Amino acid sequence: MSNPNLLLLLAPALMCSIVNSLQIEMKSGYPKCISEDIKSNVITVGKYHVVNPNPGFPISDSHTVTVRVRSPYGNGHHYADKVHSGDFAFTAAEAGDYTTCFSVPSDLDPGVTVTVDLVWRSGIAAREWSNVAKRSKIEVMEFELKKLYDTVSYIHDEMFYLREREVEMQDLNDETNTKMFTFSFLSILVCLSVAGLQLWHLKTFFEKKKLL
Repeated sequence: MSNPNLLLLLAPALMCSIVNSLQIEMKSGYPKCISEDIKSNVITVGKYHVVNPNPGFPISDSHTVTVRVRSPYGNGHHYADKVHSGDFAFTAAEAGDYTTCFSVPSDLDPGVTVTVDLVWRSGIAAREWSNVAKRSKIEVMEFELKKLYDTVSYIHDEMFYLREREVEMQDLNDETNTKMFTFSFLSILVCLSVAGLQLWHLKTFFEKKKLL
């Protein structure tokens, strides 16, 4: 039987080696965006190209895309206008959802679909290990040990990042509870005040009518 704690510990290591590769289909006037939650100081690289609808023939100049990559605060990390392919690379300055948006030229036939192939890597998966690996057995062992060390470092940083997020969520919950308590107290105070004013008004009315 597998150990649940071990699975939870290995999950970030498995996730950090995943390469996000997907194809995006678009038409003129209908841009599409994808986002990825990246923590600060994490390396991110991406490559994209327009899929040739007619393999064996040159791709049409109309089959181009405009690409924008933005940070959670709207800072631009990459921009390319009417290109067939490109790549981007940056180190995340702040944690949050980084967004990559694709759009096709407005003069393209609305019935034509443009397909973009995107490979987006973050964390350890963004590092080109093939450029580091050597042929000798000792160097291969060093290479594997370096991968394990970087994986453990990534898990360590990820655990601290999750702990910080947990603290932020706890602070948010405490703040929300305080606001709800204040709102409830004020609501009760207003209701009691209105009820007291109504009783005072009725008492004054009955006294004027000499019913009391």
